[in-house]
Amino acid sequence: MFNMQLKAIWSYRGFIWGSVQREFQSRYRNSILGSLWAVLNPLATILIYTVIFSKLMKARLPGMNDTLAYSIYLCAGVLTWGLFAEIIGRCQTVFLENANMIKKLNFPRICLPVIVVLNAGVNFVISFGLFFCFLIVTGRFPGWVILALPLVLIIQIALAMGLGVVFGIMNVFFRDVGQFIGIVLQFWFWFTPIVYPISILPKSIQPLILLNPMASIVAAYQSILVYGQWPEWATLIPPAMIAIVVCLLAIGLYKKRAGEMVDEI
Repeated sequence: MFNMQLKAIWSYRGFIWGSVQREFQSRYRNSILGSLWAVLNPLATILIYTVIFSKLMKARLPGMNDTLAYSIYLCAGVLTWGLFAEIIGRCQTVFLENANMIKKLNFPRICLPVIVVLNAGVNFVISFGLFFCFLIVTGRFPGWVILALPLVLIIQIALAMGLGVVFGIMNVFFRDVGQFIGIVLQFWFWFTPIVYPISILPKSIQPLILLNPMASIVAAYQSILVYGQWPEWATLIPPAMIAIVVCLLAIGLYKKRAGEMVDEI
């Protein structure tokens, strides 16, 4: 089943790549700053959180008391969360937004979430590339541990895409799902140690926070980018297993409901 979906995606790779190019061009057409807009929004968020938590609330990281370290900590969490939230947010509406295309053209519908992931990936590469430049300029580049980033990124994208496809299919049949997921993502963000270190929470609450798969993923990014250390690989096993289960669920649900979606949209 999984191999069949991969073959379908590969067969329509030209269609996928062309769609990614068209969306990127249309997004920044007639824009003076162009792709820099992909950076300005997360940058504004990071600046606000740095002022509020580092200056006003005196938030400090274990073993690091300088504001620069906290800013890097924020970047590691906010930028990667932005990728996660964008994939889920856009996948949940992708079938409804492309209703006309789905009805008129014969192509594997699973290509649409792939296009969403690639578009989100382009924005992520732009913003994260500038973040890398910032790390180099400030002398905070983590070194060889940066090689661990791709594996963490794969787990995160698999989790986001799996959830996004499940929510996207559900949203076709139950339109309240889209509104509900938007609220869930807001709570999910604050239940993930992105703007605060988990060490400031009461010890009784910390195990509950760690049940959140994104907590382990974001902690892995922060370990690499802030502390220059290899992530604790054992903590990534649960989110990786969840990502696999969710992806299999998404494929199974898609295979079962793909025909019915055409009638519902």
